[in-house]
Amino acid sequence: MHPSHEIRATKDRALQGKKIVLGVTGSIAAVETVKLARELIRRGADVYPVMTPSATKIIHPDSLYFATGHKPVLELTGDVEHVQLCGDVEGHADLLLIAPSTANTISKIAMGIDDTPVTTFATTALGTGIPIMIVPAMHNTMYRNPAVMRNVEILKRYGVEFVEPKFEEKKAKMADNYEIVSRVVRSIGKGDLRGKRVLIVAGATEEEIDEMRVITNKSSGKTGIEMAIAAFERGADVELWLGKRSESPPSWIKTERFSDTASIIRMIEESMMDYHIIAVPAAISDYTPEKQGGKIPSGMPELILRLKPAEKVLKRIRERFDGILIGFKAEAVDDVEALIDRAMKRAEEYNLDIIVANRISDVGIEKTKAYIIKGNEVKGFEGSKRELAERIFDAALIE
Repeated sequence: MHPSHEIRATKDRALQGKKIVLGVTGSIAAVETVKLARELIRRGADVYPVMTPSATKIIHPDSLYFATGHKPVLELTGDVEHVQLCGDVEGHADLLLIAPSTANTISKIAMGIDDTPVTTFATTALGTGIPIMIVPAMHNTMYRNPAVMRNVEILKRYGVEFVEPKFEEKKAKMADNYEIVSRVVRSIGKGDLRGKRVLIVAGATEEEIDEMRVITNKSSGKTGIEMAIAAFERGADVELWLGKRSESPPSWIKTERFSDTASIIRMIEESMMDYHIIAVPAAISDYTPEKQGGKIPSGMPELILRLKPAEKVLKRIRERFDGILIGFKAEAVDDVEALIDRAMKRAEEYNLDIIVANRISDVGIEKTKAYIIKGNEVKGFEGSKRELAERIFDAALIE
């Protein structure tokens, strides 16, 4: 057994059963493709590398053989590899991923030129209708060349998807492998949220005491961020409203920031609320202080704060939103039955479709234990926060 099989689907099965042709061209970013291939495999994919002659000068074919378990296609032979993998035949590839792609390769594909294995695979895939994803990597001046820009637009009209490069140090650098893999899953994964608009409200509020101090809640924001990524990969149009957090969201998720409860309320009022699903794993304050002007002097022997109840975000959302609303309830209790009872009462109070309940002691940095409650049905969960996000959306999609 090739060592690549040992890592297959060790992260998840989002790409289980999917066959991906990885086209590698002569950009220095080709050195990243071993890691890229391995990440695709960890999510269940079977990866077949194809290389241009220029790519072999940057990364040795044996490196990709090690990474994938398949010997790279370096030239076309009587086996007609391009037809086997990207032709109109049974068992063809689910995606042709060209990463990195040079300006030369982009322009050749747009003009129908197939003088390297990668461009021949692209010509065949376009004719077959197999999805193609291109990840450019080159100097910024090359990418901004009007001819290259025109060819990018031509390929987009043909249905080719582009993963936009990172513009740093006068270069159009290849996107991070994390983003590439996430977009691959979005493109050829189960796509059961395609056409849906999803809003995630995550992180903690910070209620101002004075101009310097705040009252806040503990929150990493990780559950909400994982929910946003999961929804994105399942095809949704995702928006993330994010407060104070220790985790950072990926750059390809549309994110708006909030500070306190009042700012969330304003965002709700200003939004069309035209979502299909809204989930609120945010740690929102139940109380807000009466803000004092300036800065309260330090060194006081005692400081008394007056707190008043904050507006209930879930209540305000439900007043303007009739789609699937998912709430969260964390309690410092030992009794699971008491936790579930309180969560069900919260769900009834705010007319929630789903509520996720957990004991504070069960929440870790990476792992968590929770109960997903939909109506009278309670399902226990224990695992990663990403797995929890997937289970929540599974529940949301069940009629």
